[in-house]
Amino acid sequence: MKVLVIRCGALGDLVYATSIIDACKLEYGEDTIIDFVCTPGSGTLFKDDPRVNQIFPLKHKKIPISFSADKKRIIKHSKKEPYDILVNFEYGKQFQSLVFAIEAKRKVGSFFDLGEIPKNIVHMVDITKFIYKDIVSKEVFEKSFPRVVGSNANAMKEKYKLNENYIIISPSNSHQKRSILNYRAWENQSWVELIAMLNEKTQVVVVGNKNEDEFFEKLKPYPSGVIDLVAKTSLSDLIGVIEGASGLVATDTGTAHLASAVNTEVFALIGPTPAEQTGPYQSPFNKVHIISENLPCSPCYKTEVMKACKDNICMKQISVQKVYDSIKSANIL
Repeated sequence: MKVLVIRCGALGDLVYATSIIDACKLEYGEDTIIDFVCTPGSGTLFKDDPRVNQIFPLKHKKIPISFSADKKRIIKHSKKEPYDILVNFEYGKQFQSLVFAIEAKRKVGSFFDLGEIPKNIVHMVDITKFIYKDIVSKEVFEKSFPRVVGSNANAMKEKYKLNENYIIISPSNSHQKRSILNYRAWENQSWVELIAMLNEKTQVVVVGNKNEDEFFEKLKPYPSGVIDLVAKTSLSDLIGVIEGASGLVATDTGTAHLASAVNTEVFALIGPTPAEQTGPYQSPFNKVHIISENLPCSPCYKTEVMKACKDNICMKQISVQKVYDSIKSANIL
């Protein structure tokens, strides 16, 4: 059995789609071959995942097939070795020609007979699962959830000199470098205070992406004992570091989704975005704490309300003490 999955987006979007991997393996056998079409950066998620056979990077999604070497490669491969199933998680029209050109015996998802998504299905993970519900049994469907595989967690503790128990602070997000107000951000001073408070109780590990030096300099100097892993790990190593942690604190960003996908307790500071739709996913195997002020104007993401907001009050009003108390009550310090 050969399956091709198309999901091109940010890291969190790809994490949402990972439930298809175990679903196919459970339904069709461990020898099922699973390939992914995804953006180059996000595709590194599968670097050390033995469940995924091949990654087809698609850098420019809107370029027509005739001008896209990436799309031609995907199509050529499918014609040489046709897929049994194509699962398309993309709704954009820019994917339509590619999806129809790929050789597969069965195609499910957008552009096919998907049917209307029930209104009670809200979270993007559940919407993603709805797309492939007809290709697996009900039993398999009900026990398939997002899961990612990275470097060995114990090996990461030794490699980066981490204690047996530690908490990860992931203060940045994908909107960090935008010229407009970062609506998902918590106050820099709040991060500074939280790191100091947690550092008195347990080892604190700070993570972030490369090219974010300007942001992280505002949080320094870190208290003695804090481990700075900003831009020092591969994505695979980061997954292992997150898996080995007692908990992870972040805003609505990719690391929060990674934590939920490796069943590490996650504390997500949420303001403008709809947590029930795009926040870290709560499965039967993990613990997700949504920390929010639940203001009357929230969620407001991509609305006129957000555009008119000049003070980001839904994030500013989340107190350091409230976050600390949530972590303390989880008994992981």
